[in-house]
Amino acid sequence: MQGPPPPGQMPPGMRMPTPEEIAAMKRQIEIDAEKAGMTVPQFIEHIKAQQMARMQAQQQAAQQGGHQHQHDHQHQGGGQGQPQPIVPGPPNPVAIALATFLRSQPLKPRTVILNGERKDMFRVKRALRALQSPAYEKARKKNPALPEITDRASLENTFKLLPMSMLALRVNKSDPHEGHDHAPPPKKAKRVKGLWTVKIEPQQEAQDDMYYVWLWEGSQFMRKVYAALALLVIFAIVCYPLWPLKMREGVYYLSWGFLCFLGLFFAMAIFRVILFCVTYFVLKPGFWLFPNLWEDVSVIDSFKPVWAWHDTNPQKKKKKSKSSSAAAGSASAQATFSATTGQPAPATATTTTTGVSIATGPQPHQRGYTAPRVEEIGTDEE
Repeated sequence: MQGPPPPGQMPPGMRMPTPEEIAAMKRQIEIDAEKAGMTVPQFIEHIKAQQMARMQAQQQAAQQGGHQHQHDHQHQGGGQGQPQPIVPGPPNPVAIALATFLRSQPLKPRTVILNGERKDMFRVKRALRALQSPAYEKARKKNPALPEITDRASLENTFKLLPMSMLALRVNKSDPHEGHDHAPPPKKAKRVKGLWTVKIEPQQEAQDDMYYVWLWEGSQFMRKVYAALALLVIFAIVCYPLWPLKMREGVYYLSWGFLCFLGLFFAMAIFRVILFCVTYFVLKPGFWLFPNLWEDVSVIDSFKPVWAWHDTNPQKKKKKSKSSSAAAGSASAQATFSATTGQPAPATATTTTTGVSIATGPQPHQRGYTAPRVEEIGTDEE
């Protein structure tokens, strides 16, 4: 029995490809990458990911062994109407059409970090809703190749076209303590608002609460058009001395108009600060001109209202409004309870550090009835 060939040598029976064959293979890779809507490096990474997924699937199948074989034998011929397993493969036109449709739907994607790159992540249930929407039926009329959805199994099988073609893969938030010997913290740390760092899950399923990331970026045609337009604009700016005289005069007056507008804006910003400083000592608490000028609102809302009095403590005002609304809701609920049942409302208790007071809510007018009132003052324990 012969062992494996030494490194750097071809196996027996195989010959080294000629330079013409290597060039032909490169051209074929470029053609396949263009058909898939990817660049050559992206297509090569795509092929590597397919091979890795196939190896993982083969290892899992080998681990399952004869049990999986018996299970398949029992259910042979009953695959229709049931969810199908996900087996990675090359992208097909149906999967690309499905990905194009889902990319145009409001899936509320969020940006995450996958292998050091920014990707768009979406939730499975939003994609399933999009596949059940009337927009998908309209898309099927335009492209009959899209699968028909009749039940939950066909819905999941349609969505599984994405991971089967390596267009989108299931991910999960990576654990920074994974692989470490120390135990995770006892309490779940508060998540800092920002970008998640995710990892690809080996089990590709399609449950509602799972997350997927897009590996397929769609058609690059519009991106190329925008890049060409940007180059044209830069080239036109560089060739400014060659412009006709009237165009240069128009740009000259427009630039002066923009500079005047910018100067007026900054002058108004300085004036509003001076006006507030004067009114703060003359008419306390002072008022602001355009109080929402620097707030995170739209351009039109930044100039509404024109003026407003200075709010000395906005946080306390919000707390008071919340507490007053809660108290009003509690009082109205107690009044409704007593009016409908004809009985006194249940007692409400207020506990502080110095004492406990218990009082009842509003009572219906009854002759000879006095609401109980209990007070405890001066507790020994702190």
